[in-house]
Amino acid sequence: MQLLYAISRDNDLNISQATKRYFKSIDDTFNLFLLNLYAIHRICSISIEDAEKRSSKHLPTEEDKKFTPKLFHNPIIGAINNNKSLAKRFEQLHFESKANKDFCRNIYAEFAKTEEYKKYLGEETSKSDHLEILLELYRYCRKSDYFNEIMEDSFAEWVDDKSLIIGAIKKSLKKLPANDNFYEHFFPEDETIKEFGQELMQLSFENDEELLEQIKPTLKNWDHERLAVIDMILLKMAIIEFKNFPTIPTKVTLNEYVEIAKLYSTPKSKDFINGILDKVLSELIETGNINKVGRGLLE
Repeated sequence: MQLLYAISRDNDLNISQATKRYFKSIDDTFNLFLLNLYAIHRICSISIEDAEKRSSKHLPTEEDKKFTPKLFHNPIIGAINNNKSLAKRFEQLHFESKANKDFCRNIYAEFAKTEEYKKYLGEETSKSDHLEILLELYRYCRKSDYFNEIMEDSFAEWVDDKSLIIGAIKKSLKKLPANDNFYEHFFPEDETIKEFGQELMQLSFENDEELLEQIKPTLKNWDHERLAVIDMILLKMAIIEFKNFPTIPTKVTLNEYVEIAKLYSTPKSKDFINGILDKVLSELIETGNINKVGRGLLE
């Protein structure tokens, strides 16, 4: 959607260039997932510094004496720390300059004040306890303006793909310890990237005029030239999904584009998109232009 919008606004941008941007954005989203994983690992490593400072105190408290850096020394973080291929990827992407020591110390220092962390330190812990505190740390990170600023400065995709990244990180932490290439499973498959994403963008671009003519009769008193550009792009993409992606149920398509309109267009767009697509879908069904198979047959 964003790339089709960019093409409509920039006469110097062609579909070939937009396609390159599309593939780069996929790589960037995956690298953003890795940056989040790196940040959690490095923030946890600050607990070692914390242990050293506590042990070097002239008059350590009982709390200081009992402290252990188990936020870092646990099977989950250990699996990240000992993963050589992942460490190499972190180094190649220069993550140390993005989530640097000062950033990690700042987040850790604030998290260390929370009751959840204090409770974790004061109790015997199992693998499930380690997982829960890491999930709590990640929840804390996501609430931090500093953390969000670093992520957004590093990758613009953070704004749009935040929920996707969060889901992938949660799944990763729950899966660890795992094999060395566990993180590669979160890179989208070719079916998603090429057979759906690239084709959807290509077909929406190539059939732009035809799609416009298909939409016009449903607009009644609306002037298509005065409609929000994003709304028109969403309508065209949805029609392509209706007609060209047989395994995607029509209701799924309709609901998804209404949700996208809520996020990216005007307050009234969701109702407008819903109404127009409902009319277009009825016409496509009547004319026999909807052919769904497999899961696409579901209503």
